[in-house]
Amino acid sequence: MINSIGQIPALAAQRYGDKTALIVPGRELTFNELDALSNRCASALVDLGVQPGDRVTLYSGNCWEWIVSYYGALKAGAVINPINVMLTPGEVEFVANDCGASVIIASYDKALPLSDVKEKSKVRELIAFGDESLPEGMLSFNALLAESDDSFEMHEIDPDSLSTIGYTSGTTGHPKGACLSHHNILLNVAMTALMHQRNENDTVVTALPCPHVYGNVVMSGAIQNGMTLVLNPAFEEKAIMQSIQDHRATLFEGVPTMYMFMLNHPELDNYDLSSLRCCTVGGQTMPIPKMEEVERRFGCPLIELWGMTEIGGLGTTFASNGPVKHGSIGVALPYTEARIADTEDANKTLPTGEVGELMIKGGIVMQGYYGNQQATRETIEPDGWLHTGDVASMDEDGCVFIVDRKKDMILTAGFNVYPAEIERVVAGHPDVALVAVGSIPDDEKGELAKAYIVPKTGTTPNADEVIAYCREHLAAYKVPRAVQFVDDLPKTSTGKVMRRELKTLD
Repeated sequence: MINSIGQIPALAAQRYGDKTALIVPGRELTFNELDALSNRCASALVDLGVQPGDRVTLYSGNCWEWIVSYYGALKAGAVINPINVMLTPGEVEFVANDCGASVIIASYDKALPLSDVKEKSKVRELIAFGDESLPEGMLSFNALLAESDDSFEMHEIDPDSLSTIGYTSGTTGHPKGACLSHHNILLNVAMTALMHQRNENDTVVTALPCPHVYGNVVMSGAIQNGMTLVLNPAFEEKAIMQSIQDHRATLFEGVPTMYMFMLNHPELDNYDLSSLRCCTVGGQTMPIPKMEEVERRFGCPLIELWGMTEIGGLGTTFASNGPVKHGSIGVALPYTEARIADTEDANKTLPTGEVGELMIKGGIVMQGYYGNQQATRETIEPDGWLHTGDVASMDEDGCVFIVDRKKDMILTAGFNVYPAEIERVVAGHPDVALVAVGSIPDDEKGELAKAYIVPKTGTTPNADEVIAYCREHLAAYKVPRAVQFVDDLPKTSTGKVMRRELKTLD
């Protein structure tokens, strides 16, 4: 019986020993080595004063150190706060302050700009990956591991206790921290593995970011089930295709843009992808003809899935050994319920085929938003049903079809981008009187953000200046790619901007 996420490496090591667990550029780790290194990390954190329940923020791209830190912090009893590597120092500061992080563990390049964050928050220790010399006050991750011991005795952890605070994008100008228990994550990982038949005979290639719920389920599912995880630091189509061929991968997991790039690559058919038994796709919708082309050229089924931060991973998918309906995100995971509710009355379940809001219930649903009871009440009904905000329908087999995306949300290459968060930043520009953010279509990334701006009287801002300003305060994927200056914005009688009418200004 697994009660905590931190137990995964030790149990995997007992079962799979010296089998290769992880492959990253320049390094491979066995299950025994991964367990020993995460023990060293846990010991080091405890020696630094980390207590059970303390928050540890992880801020790095995909690497072996991220995975060791993730399990090490959880072994120490800490609550993990995995954040998007694309966030700016200002955004990291907000998250660290909001969740009360006591330690930030980051890659060298991300750690250097965080000295001010440490000064302005409760963060006691800033730990950096790599072998580079560090400024005073910053600790070396490698040195901490070298000074620690391979053995570590975990304390008993309640499976219903908080394990993770995962931040969503800011629908109201700031992100919210979804609180997930050990049970939430473990159940999601186990049921995803069951649906996709993940086992020790599998090798999975992925470039999904580990902090993202999709990438996190892929990572944890691989390690818990004895798979070999081939983790790419970033997506590059030739590197992925080469990885699949070289490692005889049985699974590839990605977002639609990854498949689009590979389908468009002139050398795709030169690679041997015959080892693949299944591919998965999530993060945004994918045209059915493109899915069929993937299956034809990759020689394996392509299975859609759907998830969100508030459920710690997947909520729906198809079984890898069962029928698949392209265009559908699948059926609810085992031990999970899904239904389509009336958008005006969440207690009313709609008949088969009718369109309403997708709602989810079960052991994967978060405990709530950290320090935000109002948002929690608005998102989780008293009887446990979670509002997803996605408009969908369900057929007679329980297959869910997304009809529209969350209100006002922009999906850029699989990342959720919320207009209010961008508007909050743009509004801080000294020459901006009013701003509203909408979307424009993009062949590669699906959608991009566009800012509609009413300049302050007497000013003449230009688009490049506004975009440069945004780059200082927002992660790159959130920055608007287009700016249009207008005389006014469409508003309701109460003065509320109607984002759905922004396209009439084009």
